[in-house]
Amino acid sequence: MCYSGREKTIPLSMKDMPRPVGAPMAERMLKEDETPLFTAKNYVRATCLQEAYDLNQKRANAILGGGCWMKMGARSIGTLIDLSGLDLDQIQEEEDCFTLGAMVTLRQMEAHAGLCRALGPALKKSLRHIVGVQFRNCATLGGTLYSRFGFSDVLTLLLALDCQVQLVGAGLVPLEVYAQQPYDRDVLSHLHIKKNGRKVAYESFRNTQTDLPVLTCALSTDGQTVRTVVGARPGRAKRSSMELALGATEKEVADYLQVLQKELRFDGNLRGSEAYRRHLCGVLFRRALGQLREGM
Repeated sequence: MCYSGREKTIPLSMKDMPRPVGAPMAERMLKEDETPLFTAKNYVRATCLQEAYDLNQKRANAILGGGCWMKMGARSIGTLIDLSGLDLDQIQEEEDCFTLGAMVTLRQMEAHAGLCRALGPALKKSLRHIVGVQFRNCATLGGTLYSRFGFSDVLTLLLALDCQVQLVGAGLVPLEVYAQQPYDRDVLSHLHIKKNGRKVAYESFRNTQTDLPVLTCALSTDGQTVRTVVGARPGRAKRSSMELALGATEKEVADYLQVLQKELRFDGNLRGSEAYRRHLCGVLFRRALGQLREGM
């Protein structure tokens, strides 16, 4: 063990918690007559990842990230586990990949010159509608990826690339696999984005600028074939098992879209019907495909 196991017994509420930096998923959303509040019996600022992992094995405990989602739920937490002392708020550019810590904020990603250079306009397009700069200064990459929200712009974009998540218990896991797994008690520490020259394009549609998306779509290419990811169907973003030739004819594109819409499940909710989302899928796909072709 790399820690003493000491816990501070400090009652915490939303108004007196430490500076927020990322957000695991709340267990229960608020009812209309409830006050936004979560409470915690204990608070531990983890001294190493193993300590955080061991503490997180108890169902009553929770990782504290930015709190952007956690604060929306009424929940009683046993021990609140803070990762802010583990230097996980860094973005490192290496020769073959970018390594991002779980506590990196969405705003850090948006403003990082190396990421913007590698991913092009798609990075900022995937982040700009997420509430506002103040929110993105709090919301973390780790909280976003762990939560695997069905409406996640970030997850849609990253699934189009070659990424791996680093988990304390399970080790390196492809993001495509992690995105479809059920929630567990492992702790996500880093994301690795491979630098292999893939070009990426991102499109989404919203009823209003900062609303949750009706549909998200990301395409990437190695110069030969195109990889497709669609999210907010509504449901977790999913990468298609099929790829399309970058120089495909109009008929081949139309045929591909027909098969794609059968492969991916679409549904309706208050933001749009199933038929509307299927139509949007074709529209956003063609827009993103055009961007990739122009950029090659």
